[in-house]
Amino acid sequence: MFKRYSRNFWLLSFSSYLFFSSFTMLIPELPAYLTRMGGKEYIGLIISLFTVTAGISRPFSGKLTDRWGRIPVMIVGAVVSGIAALLYPLFATVTGFLLLRLFHGFSTGFKPTGTSAYIADIVPANKRGEALGISSFFGTIGMASGPAIGSWIYLQYGINSLFYTSAVFAFASVGILAGMKETLEPRQSFRLNMLKVKWNEIFEPRVFTPSTVMILTTLAFGTVITLAPDFSDFLGIENRGLFFVVFTGSSLLVRIVGGQLSDRFGRKVVLKFSTSILFVSMMVLGFSTVPTQFFIGAFLFGIGYGLNSPTLFAWTIDLSPDNTRGKGVSTLFIFLEIGIGTGAFVSGTVYQGFHERFPWIFGIAGIFSLIAFIYLFYHRKK
Repeated sequence: MFKRYSRNFWLLSFSSYLFFSSFTMLIPELPAYLTRMGGKEYIGLIISLFTVTAGISRPFSGKLTDRWGRIPVMIVGAVVSGIAALLYPLFATVTGFLLLRLFHGFSTGFKPTGTSAYIADIVPANKRGEALGISSFFGTIGMASGPAIGSWIYLQYGINSLFYTSAVFAFASVGILAGMKETLEPRQSFRLNMLKVKWNEIFEPRVFTPSTVMILTTLAFGTVITLAPDFSDFLGIENRGLFFVVFTGSSLLVRIVGGQLSDRFGRKVVLKFSTSILFVSMMVLGFSTVPTQFFIGAFLFGIGYGLNSPTLFAWTIDLSPDNTRGKGVSTLFIFLEIGIGTGAFVSGTVYQGFHERFPWIFGIAGIFSLIAFIYLFYHRKK
């Protein structure tokens, strides 16, 4: 499998690992960090503010990806992540922290958009599912190791050391990108008018169906990443990053295989299975009363999400014209950010520290994955 893909593909995959590690290593400790500053009621904004600017920046990153180039857009995203991490110790108030979360969100608005377009440029169409599965495999390793590394660094060396380590990972991902060859041809030099985005440059109507499935399923993801740290505390789990290790670890097991299956049997076949697994996992998580059940739910959630994500991206690229591939990918990401941000904001706002609310918060989020499952059958009949 290694020889089937170019050196640039593997370099980009490792860059994705570093990038995803850089910001996910902060997630388990940010709720407690914000609480210590007196902002417990704003826990739901930790993820939702991050996704607001990520979503807002998607149309710009999509247009720039199709005109300025894949690599410059990726570099901008990674640099923003590194700078944001360095600024956390300087913004030690609730207001400053929330503003910084807005700024930090620009990183994921740029880096993954350029990455997906670059991969689509360098792999054959019949291998897109597998290639995106491999790339997301590296990203998922970052998401798995990031929270665990972050919690360990915090416990051993404190919160500021965690922020600085996050910055190192982000800037290291930039170093890898600097030596790669641009794939966009022809490309244009950057001009300020590239930042003027019209409505028809924001939304790619051809990818509406996978985008709809994305928003329905990422409502659950926003809920999980917002409440999992507090749920871990409630169940007596000391390392808040362990949930993310289990969740992303099981996701690793299926990402490459899921991509191959979607290449062979079709995108919708895999998505019907993944959305049903996501629904079941949310029920298991929401009604957890012991760590074992909680980790079983995390494992199932990782399986569902690991199948879901690369398949949706492959389907989106299938439906996107070559000259607007960045716009198609950015459209999917906009729906992803809306789903995660809404799930995070609603779950955090409703939760308010009341542990007895876990079952129905997780249950309602899971129902949206069930709606996605039903929607896929409706689309087939249509």
